Amino acid sequence: MNYGISVLFRFIPLLMALICFFFGGYIFGFGNDEARWVAGPVVFSLGVLCIALFATAATIIRQLIHTYNPVAKYLLPGMGYLFALGTMLWGIYLFSSPEPQNLFVPGHVICGVSLIAACISTAATSSTKFTLIPVNSHGTSDKINPNGFSTTTERVLIGLTVLFATVAWVWAIVLLSGSGGDHLVAGSVMAGLACICTSLIGLVASISRQIRNDYGEKDRKYWPRLVFFMGTICIVGGIIELLAAPVPVNTTGFILIGLGLVCFSISSKILLLAKVWRQECKLANRIPLIPVMTALFALFLGAFLFEEASVDNAFFVPSRVLIGLGGICFSLFSIVSILESGTSGK
Repeated sequence: MNYGISVLFRFIPLLMALICFFFGGYIFGFGNDEARWVAGPVVFSLGVLCIALFATAATIIRQLIHTYNPVAKYLLPGMGYLFALGTMLWGIYLFSSPEPQNLFVPGHVICGVSLIAACISTAATSSTKFTLIPVNSHGTSDKINPNGFSTTTERVLIGLTVLFATVAWVWAIVLLSGSGGDHLVAGSVMAGLACICTSLIGLVASISRQIRNDYGEKDRKYWPRLVFFMGTICIVGGIIELLAAPVPVNTTGFILIGLGLVCFSISSKILLLAKVWRQECKLANRIPLIPVMTALFALFLGAFLFEEASVDNAFFVPSRVLIGLGGICFSLFSIVSILESGTSGK
């Protein structure tokens, strides 16, 4: 990877973050209807995920271009965790405000976004020794690499993502057990966000285990399947909600479909790590097309919903949120391209 390409791959998630921040602020600032109070903060919060993805991209790229240093080692993941914490506090403030009819749903959704940001920051932390992955992959020894993570560190990294995912699932169940349309909407979206957190368990486990050199055939087989399963749950759940939920709550199904597309984008990284581990994969450089396709699908679906929202305001929120999710998918294209460059045997 040359320096120019490294700048481009770091710029992509930052650009997507700026788009989410400005687009979310624009939605929120130009109008007083309830739909804007939901869509604006949610789209704005998606920019935090792009910041966390930037931290992951910069962590890996700096190692590949030999500009990594102890400051970056702690600063980049720490930045991601800091943004995640700030987002969580913001979400709690929103749903605790005296106007729950406007802020209940965005507050809970933003808290779910913060849990994903924490998982991505853990992926950045697990990537602090990324250059050991190609060393272990191209080697023939099955012994634990002494320069990799210790058993305790590996378990802590994976355990953190498991913890964040568990919190998201419990949060979703509690919301879905409540009564009213707001609980159904917030709970459905939180379940989709929990699917993304669960998918990121596979990413952190794949990275940390390959760094330690205890990645095996079971990892190669089951982690990609887990993420595909989570993505399928989101999309199927979204379709069911579109068909079965009452109007206008059913339009939340489009957001679930978008969250499923994010899961499939994450699967590209786990699939790439599995395919190139101690074997040649001629199509490895095609895997980055997966998040490109999911990003385009999310953006085109959002465009159609924009048109529908002009005649039915129930489509206002999903049309805007899908644009932000498309930006997340495109940011993930940057990450998987970096992984392909770093693990390539060429």
